[in-house]
Amino acid sequence: MTIRELYQEIGGDYDQALRVLRVEKLIDKHIRRLTQSGVVDRLLAAGESMDAVRLFEAAHAAKGVCGNLGLSHLSEMASELAEEYRPGNPRRMTDEQVRRKLDEIAEAYRRAEAGIRRYEAL
Repeated sequence: MTIRELYQEIGGDYDQALRVLRVEKLIDKHIRRLTQSGVVDRLLAAGESMDAVRLFEAAHAAKGVCGNLGLSHLSEMASELAEEYRPGNPRRMTDEQVRRKLDEIAEAYRRAEAGIRRYEAL
């Protein structure tokens, strides 16, 4: 499997990652590190406590990391939560809607993580 094939499999945008990171070797390096970084895990853990500060910080971090890696779907979902919990913004989602969004993020991340593990095994 090539890095482009990985991106196709996990629904990522390879060209976006290339625009940001500029070199395929860096894309390879950072996509492999995603599963070890814990950035999405921290967001999911923050969701368990529904702590507004932790949710904002974790969602903002996940948005950036996933966006830089061309994982637009994950980045967009994390961005929704970051805006929901951005200090000074009024809440628009119920706690149940936030939990559903976190479940969607967890599922999308599991698919990406499984693809990355298959890629790493080659």
